[in-house]
Amino acid sequence: MAPDPGRTRLRFAARAVLGIALAVALCGLAGHSLTGTVTGGLAALLALFTVTDATVRGQAVTTALLPAVGLPVLTAAAELHDHPVARDLTFLAVVGAGVYARRWGPRGHSLGVFAFMTFFVAQFLHATTDQLPQLYAAVLLSVLAAAAVRFGLWCYERRLPPPAVPAPPGGTGLARVTTRQAVQATAGAGFALVVGQLVSGQRWYWAVGATWWIFVNTTSRGETLVRGFRRLLGTVIGIGLGLLVAMPVHGDPAVTAALAAVCVFGIFYTAALSYTWMMLWVTLLAGLLYGLLGVLGPDLLALRLAETGVGALGAALAVILVLPVTTHSITDAWIRRALRCVHACAVETARRLAGAADADPAPRVAELEQLLARVRLSVAPLVHPLNPMLGRKRRARHVLDLLDDCAREIRGLVAVAADPEASHDTRLATACRRVEAAVEALTEGRDIAVHTDGLPDAGPALAHVHGLERALTELARPLRTPSGSPLVGA
Repeated sequence: MAPDPGRTRLRFAARAVLGIALAVALCGLAGHSLTGTVTGGLAALLALFTVTDATVRGQAVTTALLPAVGLPVLTAAAELHDHPVARDLTFLAVVGAGVYARRWGPRGHSLGVFAFMTFFVAQFLHATTDQLPQLYAAVLLSVLAAAAVRFGLWCYERRLPPPAVPAPPGGTGLARVTTRQAVQATAGAGFALVVGQLVSGQRWYWAVGATWWIFVNTTSRGETLVRGFRRLLGTVIGIGLGLLVAMPVHGDPAVTAALAAVCVFGIFYTAALSYTWMMLWVTLLAGLLYGLLGVLGPDLLALRLAETGVGALGAALAVILVLPVTTHSITDAWIRRALRCVHACAVETARRLAGAADADPAPRVAELEQLLARVRLSVAPLVHPLNPMLGRKRRARHVLDLLDDCAREIRGLVAVAADPEASHDTRLATACRRVEAAVEALTEGRDIAVHTDGLPDAGPALAHVHGLERALTELARPLRTPSGSPLVGA
């Protein structure tokens, strides 16, 4: 029911079903076993889900690199199948390297996820060395099928402008968030691996997988804790659906294939909106696959819930005890960047209104939308219904409302600038300089004052700038703690 501008999520999900169905069909036609076909289907799913480079060319390069990362990992997992200690240490190394790779942006993230999931799938299917040739062929064939759909049959991104993808917070050494997360994820996965094996010597990898996916797309301690809660909630609901839907199927191939297609669509369609909903579909899909393998039962579903709980606990302990990255520090960084982007949008629009031929505020506005999405993600723990600190919750919501006001005024300003009949008001440059001063004051903790001169007869552009000034002025109070330090209180 959520809005889907341009039907982007619908196309994303429909293309995924088509690409994965093609991959599975080709694996079947090639004579691959059930293990090879499942491996191919999951490889296609990852190729379509995890590759998020800003340009189509970048996406194609990353997709081409997936087998180069995944096949060596698959080989190691199969070779170490009968050597538990070496297997476990290698798995933890893959976890750490996969998270650390995020420092290289979307490509590093995609390759890290593919490497981890390749090792995970090898545990899921109990892959051995004699199966490797078939598994290699399944991965290559499926990635090729996914690429053929994504870049040939249905490449809707070619008609869209490249999305603005803000880089993660920087730093060096242990000050770099991705480095700290790599250490955290390895520690959490180590806990999950040990305790998960105590719970089940056969399905322990579920706990490691839960820890891994809780760390994906999170930065701060609060984000990770909220994501862990949502994963557990989605798993509980998915297990309930598994009892009602997957078990009565009894592994029937035709019915399972149809339901699996529905699950794939659900995963891709809800991923951008709700991690709980996405996990519901992932859990149901896992139940259907286990039904195909002939091992699905109530005990297995209960075990999955227990292992997911172990993984969530491992992630929670890691982010609390190991090199914690506070919610406030990450929120502070994203809000600063969003405010600077607000100023850049205003300046670029003023240049456009002044007649500068090379001025184009549209990319800045797209970047602002992405930055505000990151702010909402980082603030989510503070506004979560289970957060008991009501004062901080109210302040965080106020900050989000005012940032949305800023974005609305910026969009209005850009719309005015897009009108070829719009004329430049000499007061606009002065107002934009005040916006710059307001942003500097906010980020440095100084007082700012709003100016309303000329408002009665202000044109549309100047009215939007004044509205932007007011929103920035009102942001000063909630962005400061009682001690007066800027932004940290958000």
